[in-house]
Amino acid sequence: MASSSQGACRVGVDIGGTFTDLILVDDTTGALTIGKVLTTPGDPSRAVEAVLEEALEQAGVPAGEVRHLVHGTTLVTNAIIERKGARTALLATRGFRDSIEIGKEHRYELYDLMVELPKPLVPRYLRFDVPQRTLADGTIEEELDVAYVERLARELRASGVEAVAISFLHSFTNPEPERAAREAVLRAAPELRVSISSEVVPEIREYERSSTTVANVYVQGLVERYLRELQARLERLGFRGRFFVMLSSGGIATVDTAARFPIRLLESGPAAGALAAATYGLASGWPNLLSFDMGGTTAKLCVIEGGQPLVAHEFEVDRVYRFKRGSGLPMKVPVIEMIEIGAGGGSIARVDVLGLLKVGPDSAGADPGPVCYGLGGMEPTVTDADLVLGYLDPGYFLGGRMQLDLEAAREAIRTRVADRLGMSVEEAAWGIHQVVNENMANAARVHAVERGKDPRSFPLFAFGGAGPVHGYRVAEILGSPALIAPFGAGVTSTVGFLAAPLAFDFVRSWYGRVDTMDWERANALLAEMEAEGEALLTSSGVSPEQISHRRVADMRYVGQGHEVRVPLPGGRLDATQVPALLAEFDRVYRELYGRSGPPVPVEVINWRVVSSGPKPELRLGGVEGGGPAGGTGDGARGEARRALKGMRRAYFPERGGYTETLVYDRYRLEPGAAFDGPAIVEERESTVIVGPRGHAVVDLQRNLVVTFPTPDAEASRA
Repeated sequence: MASSSQGACRVGVDIGGTFTDLILVDDTTGALTIGKVLTTPGDPSRAVEAVLEEALEQAGVPAGEVRHLVHGTTLVTNAIIERKGARTALLATRGFRDSIEIGKEHRYELYDLMVELPKPLVPRYLRFDVPQRTLADGTIEEELDVAYVERLARELRASGVEAVAISFLHSFTNPEPERAAREAVLRAAPELRVSISSEVVPEIREYERSSTTVANVYVQGLVERYLRELQARLERLGFRGRFFVMLSSGGIATVDTAARFPIRLLESGPAAGALAAATYGLASGWPNLLSFDMGGTTAKLCVIEGGQPLVAHEFEVDRVYRFKRGSGLPMKVPVIEMIEIGAGGGSIARVDVLGLLKVGPDSAGADPGPVCYGLGGMEPTVTDADLVLGYLDPGYFLGGRMQLDLEAAREAIRTRVADRLGMSVEEAAWGIHQVVNENMANAARVHAVERGKDPRSFPLFAFGGAGPVHGYRVAEILGSPALIAPFGAGVTSTVGFLAAPLAFDFVRSWYGRVDTMDWERANALLAEMEAEGEALLTSSGVSPEQISHRRVADMRYVGQGHEVRVPLPGGRLDATQVPALLAEFDRVYRELYGRSGPPVPVEVINWRVVSSGPKPELRLGGVEGGGPAGGTGDGARGEARRALKGMRRAYFPERGGYTETLVYDRYRLEPGAAFDGPAIVEERESTVIVGPRGHAVVDLQRNLVVTFPTPDAEASRA
């Protein structure tokens, strides 16, 4: 690619458990350059530097021409799960230091007498009662004992504490006592990091607010050091553009904002994949999708409806039981709503004590990786099984830059799985392949049904290094109408980084019944959040006229314990809009629960504002117009034949086992090309498997769309 005009390039980088992916987009020509290298777990920034350097060289672009770089990371989640954050203390209102351990007294497994509860990030001996009391309406019943806080801060510093979380009762109505406590701590021990709940999450419900504030300061030092180190590496390469970080909600923020609120990065990487699926879906005429992102370590599934991923305002991390709600630490942060399971190319297969085949959730990751990588891995993985089944070409992995050892993979499956189950290596490999498919399909079904969606009505959008290899079987199990694999599927999640606007979420808790609401105060709260959003975005380089605000209220029937999110109109609110607000609440409630609620008053608990800059333009390539291409006749099949690379033996049980299978070059499949399965479609970073029942066509955006014919159509084709 020739050198582009000054500052015309943008970069998105995603660090996964096994691979670090990159996309470089030239906004002048629309040309894309993609990169993929093994993640460096000891210091993830090394892999980012390596993949960027490689992509810049491949594109012929100096680092100085990159206008901005957007990055996603799982650093926060990993630090909490692995307990690798700072030594942290908690200052709470006197009598409430144990709220983060008492929680809700909710037993997520009612009949388990030995139920294990999530362990707080702060042990009890580092939780302190502070003389201070704020009432629910914000009035001060007991003034803060400032001298006590200063003495305590000096003792904490002397004992090796690095960070302090301050979470006082009802601080969301009056933040002044928390601010005064922070000032006292910093006067006595200025080197301590301090987070206060009224800034991190000014929202009702003390347990969740305290848990989130603790987690924020617990990882703050780690995240800031990592981001500064990465920033330094980029500068050494010659990068002089803007460096942004993906937030869990799907927006992006500056490094300074991310370092201040690192808990907002909790689902940073996975969020980009869901945004990418939504972006491709809208461009291609598929606004409703089930996003399926399968990499080397995990699989992420997310419902996309109307071109937007679903968003939740609470998330659990470090669950004791992966699928048990309530078994993890609650975080009150906006996140793109998805389910993530330990099912990836590196997921380890084993035979358990009952003689059953199990796959995952533990992964071989990037180090040592699957056996076939030849980097020291000894346990058979999903990638090893896919290689044995003929789905992967050992000489074309990562476009031939990485040779895979087929014989080592066969031997590992034979000794660790096949011999123990009394079956052939091929049967064992197929078993591994299908077990992980069933695991992912079950997770997708649960995720969709819990949100009132029928997975059979959503096409499966498969991407990630392993997603297109497994997408056909997952879609088949779910009964999906189609499988969609985008061009460049192996690094598709990186597109989400470049499609996200600068954005930040704000929330204020203030109770009021809709029919007796103090609308002046409500308008003041909304205006305060919008002003805060404008200040944050303008400091990040967005001009005021480009900023938009989306308002939402958390509403419920009086006496209920849970709320629903209801969109609010722009402008000033007043009593004349009450009927419209109640009608909108009823619409949302009926959509969720299938009926209206009881004839009782409605109240607002939380007020929310999402402030956003303009959404970046991104050309995905392909022909204008979108939608599935035609091309089902002989001419289309002729176009597909021009993309043939050859044939390879691949395992399809419907055909009795191994069968000679056509292999297509993804880069030579033009819009309109069509072919029937079984088939294999290869590109450098991923491989699409089309099963015997599938009919594939390349649409106008170069997505490979695989449909499943009806029994009558299948019979006529046969």
